[in-house]
Amino acid sequence: MTMQSPFFGKKPSDPVNTRSSSSSVAGLSSASSSGFSSAPVSVAPAAPVSVPSLSSAPIKEGGSKLTVGPNIKLKGVEITDCDTLVVEGMVEATMDSRVMHITEIGAFKGSAEIDFAEIHGEFQGNLTVRQKLVIYSTGRVTGKIRYGKVVIEEGGQLMGDIQFGAANDAKAISSPKTSLLAAA
Repeated sequence: MTMQSPFFGKKPSDPVNTRSSSSSVAGLSSASSSGFSSAPVSVAPAAPVSVPSLSSAPIKEGGSKLTVGPNIKLKGVEITDCDTLVVEGMVEATMDSRVMHITEIGAFKGSAEIDFAEIHGEFQGNLTVRQKLVIYSTGRVTGKIRYGKVVIEEGGQLMGDIQFGAANDAKAISSPKTSLLAAA
């Protein structure tokens, strides 16, 4: 004779399909009403839960990812071939990437050209965000900033030489002769 757990009622006949079986959920609710609540019960969620970001930017992390952890200082480097940079420590670098995320305790000093940036901490230097820059209430961005779109949460700081139009303006400034010829 096998012992059955008092929390889950009948033992399911198919151990592979325990999530689709309603006996475990029914047994859980009946267990709490039948007085068998002396042992803790934990139920794993069926699907992973994701918390949406404040920004509506379609930031998809994937590919190569570099995380500079707390109390780490990375100085005097050029970061290349990195899809996502997460800064929890201090970074002094030049980079061209897709996504940058600076946490509240993180700081970046240098030059960066990226698609999406989420700043909770501090950025100093030249920042070109081709698509969307999001500065949270604890974020502080100073320097020469170019952006496609910008969202600044109440309390966030943006200071310096700030211009709209990250990619288009840089091409027009670098080759003024072609724009004059095209107009003629």
